[in-house]
Amino acid sequence: MGALQARRRVVQSKKPELSRPVHGLLGLPFDAVSLVAARDHIARAAQNGQACSFATPNLNFLVAAQHDAAFRDAVLHSDLSLPDGMPIVWIARLLGAPIRERVAGSDLVEALQNSQGAPLSVYFFGGPQGVAQQAAERLNAQGKRLHCVGYESPGFGSIADMSTPESIGRINRSGAQFLIVSLGAAKGHAWIEHNLAQLAPTVVSHLGAVVNFVAGKLQRAPAWMQTFGLEWLWRIHQEPALWQRYAKDFAGLARLSLTRLLPLLLYRLCMTGTAGGGLQVRRTEMPGGACVLSLQGAAVGDALDALKAELAQRLASPGAVTLDCQGLQAVDTGFAGLLLLLAAYSRNSAFRFHLVGAHWSIKKYLIAQGISGQLFAPAAQVSP
Repeated sequence: MGALQARRRVVQSKKPELSRPVHGLLGLPFDAVSLVAARDHIARAAQNGQACSFATPNLNFLVAAQHDAAFRDAVLHSDLSLPDGMPIVWIARLLGAPIRERVAGSDLVEALQNSQGAPLSVYFFGGPQGVAQQAAERLNAQGKRLHCVGYESPGFGSIADMSTPESIGRINRSGAQFLIVSLGAAKGHAWIEHNLAQLAPTVVSHLGAVVNFVAGKLQRAPAWMQTFGLEWLWRIHQEPALWQRYAKDFAGLARLSLTRLLPLLLYRLCMTGTAGGGLQVRRTEMPGGACVLSLQGAAVGDALDALKAELAQRLASPGAVTLDCQGLQAVDTGFAGLLLLLAAYSRNSAFRFHLVGAHWSIKKYLIAQGISGQLFAPAAQVSP
């Protein structure tokens, strides 16, 4: 077990790709990419043997992540986080994030299936007994881009029960490029976190009900219902037991709207009009390999590129990074997303950073966005 824990730590401490167009929404990161861009990114990763674990957070993820740190970290460790659900898109619009469309896991699989290019081999892991087999047979009968090379329905045991050397061996020997896990959101992501370091498929994701859609056990909602965010009604029509989950999600959204979303909107209004002149980043080297990055201006939009470049150089450095925010006028969801990735990386690596001198409105905004208050040091502490 010690070796497995060591491998898992290596996966979790993988340096984040800071150039991603990632935006923080209430504690979770979301990439501002289209369905087509996500499809092409995943296809390239599979064909080039480039490791890519991606998540498709929806409202259920957003609510659950508020009190489940392991679940939240599983999303933060993903190489790509796609907004699956119109409520996510609506929240993004309210907070000014450039997320224009929903990228659902089922739409993504369908887009891959119908796209041109070299065949992609798929393995289904999870789903009710017999459903993964039906999904494999239906997928292969279509004769399109995706081809299933294996499947397994492991039942409803613990993570350890579903992570036997035999199961991992079957997945790895299949030659699959794309592993689709369907175990329920929290358990599925926990299973991926537990096993990712020893899985051979280069693309791995938990895609929930996708195996049921591919098998024909469930039907997608009409396009107009998806557009207006009413797919949950269609899902309840097909699976009545889901009403309890959706009721909890909507109650959670109501709480988040009052306690987090409304304050974020107010903070955003407070910062409107204060941004100007872009963002200047001045680096000051300190003893022991540490450095201070002094920020002047507005850390918003494309102005973040200079800061991302500086931080990317510091990820492998043993010294801590201090973000001196005394000259910072405004921040946005992109700055919050960047801090979320850095915070997740710092929890499993030697990288350390903190912020000093942030105006109260900026500090409140970032805390409401899920940034830990422990990352804020007193204003006088400019040197790490």
